Amino acid sequence: MRKLLLSAAVSATFSFPLMVSAQTAPAPAPAAEPPALTGNFGVFSEYRFRGISQTFKKPAIQGGFDYAHSSGAYVGNWNSNVNSGAGYPGGNLEMDLYGGWKKTWGDWGMDVGGIYYYYPGTDSNTTLGLIGNPKTGATHTGAVNNKELYIGGSWKFLSVKYYNSMGDYFSVPGTKNSNYLDVSGTYDLGGGWGTVAHVGSLKVKNFSNGNYIDWKLGVTKDLSGWILGASYITTNAKGSCGTTPTEPYCFGNDSAAASSTKNAGNSTIVLSVSKTF
Repeated sequence: MRKLLLSAAVSATFSFPLMVSAQTAPAPAPAAEPPALTGNFGVFSEYRFRGISQTFKKPAIQGGFDYAHSSGAYVGNWNSNVNSGAGYPGGNLEMDLYGGWKKTWGDWGMDVGGIYYYYPGTDSNTTLGLIGNPKTGATHTGAVNNKELYIGGSWKFLSVKYYNSMGDYFSVPGTKNSNYLDVSGTYDLGGGWGTVAHVGSLKVKNFSNGNYIDWKLGVTKDLSGWILGASYITTNAKGSCGTTPTEPYCFGNDSAAASSTKNAGNSTIVLSVSKTF
């Protein structure tokens, strides 16, 4: 679930005066084209997707690649370890495949595309029956997955993106057309320092108990292309493990005793180091 949870890479740009006479000034050199194929790698103290812990509050190793064409078209892949207790029984890997079209016009930008979340080795049959879902008892065979279309716009350091699920949201029956709204901003403080802020809102179709808002506020530091990040993340998701019945975002750790559970949406600080190459 790639997301927007990744630390923002913010770097300072410097310019230097060119000593030439007015009569012989050369034509400006063409701007260097960014690499068409790039990779990314990161280590995070915890993987949070839309504010919800995916690794039972343990570290995550993440990485992928992106290919961008001069027309604005792009495709990519991103991967992370996950905990089976976060709704992925029998699985411990997330694989995201995405593609779309992205373009900028001065300070303005637009991004449209689709993303497919896949969890190899999982069997969704054992994840159904969420509290508050009127489709309890319905079945969804095969691996857990999610398919979303998105459209977004940006202005300077602000961006807004809307996601809509084209099938059952992470294989929970009856949740097609669930949606998520992401409002984010990054700001360059200079000297390699930057800030990132985010607020998101999830609306799960036919499952109001799964709705919540998440917030994020962080800082980044660029050290020769390596981005160090620290972010405070919190939500108002229903994740209390002391209620009867248990709330939907109380996740268990399948590798431990059945009584080992945690509120997957409570406040946390995520530390990270990442690099794009």
